[in-house]
Amino acid sequence: MLAWLPFADADDLQARIGGLPDGVEFEPATSGTELGASPDKVEFFVLPYLSGTAALDRIDEFTSLQVVQTQTAGYEDVLARIPDSVTLCNGAGIHDASTAEIAIALALANGRHLDDFARNQTSGSWAPQWGTSIADKRVLILGYGQIGKAIEARLAGFEVASITRVARTPRDGVRPVSELPELLPEADVVFVIAPHTPQTDKILDAAALALLPDGALVVNVARGKLVDTDALVAETSSGRLRAALDVTDPEPLPAGHPLWTIPGVTISPHIGGASSAFQPRADKLIKAQLTAWAAGEPLAHVVKEGHSVKEGNVVKEGHSVKEGTRR
Repeated sequence: MLAWLPFADADDLQARIGGLPDGVEFEPATSGTELGASPDKVEFFVLPYLSGTAALDRIDEFTSLQVVQTQTAGYEDVLARIPDSVTLCNGAGIHDASTAEIAIALALANGRHLDDFARNQTSGSWAPQWGTSIADKRVLILGYGQIGKAIEARLAGFEVASITRVARTPRDGVRPVSELPELLPEADVVFVIAPHTPQTDKILDAAALALLPDGALVVNVARGKLVDTDALVAETSSGRLRAALDVTDPEPLPAGHPLWTIPGVTISPHIGGASSAFQPRADKLIKAQLTAWAAGEPLAHVVKEGHSVKEGNVVKEGHSVKEGTRR
């Protein structure tokens, strides 16, 4: 059984996941253009991080392919390109720690003017400003999946006034998306971490943003298209709302776009998952998935169930993707 994996060579593989299950061989696939030598034989393919979708331009060559594993939780740019015969698994869990960290960091940086102070440092300007804390604020988490839970865990020591959890599927302690119009007026900080789907596209549109109280902060670490950019520009330009964004629409945000220069808007270039926490968690998932696949056991984080194009190694149904995953 041949796997394409994002390891440079056998030594790199050994150091990172400690070897392969019996019966599995591998070829390096370290970028979307630097792939293994046997496209017609590869059965298990871990897409290279960030550049993996380029490899799917050659998907017709992968005639033995059974499983595609992403290293991202978001998969909207991959799903339509995966043949019916192939199972697609996402990287749920890989980015929980990194993305939750950047969400909290953006909220703190925005409220405490850390971006202004960083700019002042280059000129040696000592210019104190009164800040806005997240302590005593009412927090709403829009998209209460694994990363939403990780954000909540990291808020535990910040003395927030309350946390409201919102998801597509209501459950104990989690409110349905349909109740957003009632919930937004009571939210001082909104963390956006829902998946991008037709149902969540521009879920924070002009009407929704208008419901937020004056001075509220929108922290988007999901996908830019969950927020209506024109409406966000209008609300932040007036000074009524603030925004801290790891994702934008369009993306990359072009030079000259008004979001770059609006006071009260903090932007990072979609680096929520890009930290030292990424690789060990990605490697752990890759090892677990390879082990299950080689043993004919269920795979985790299956978002599209395929059927094997070869006899022998049957891909079984795995766990469904959880709400709120991204990256």
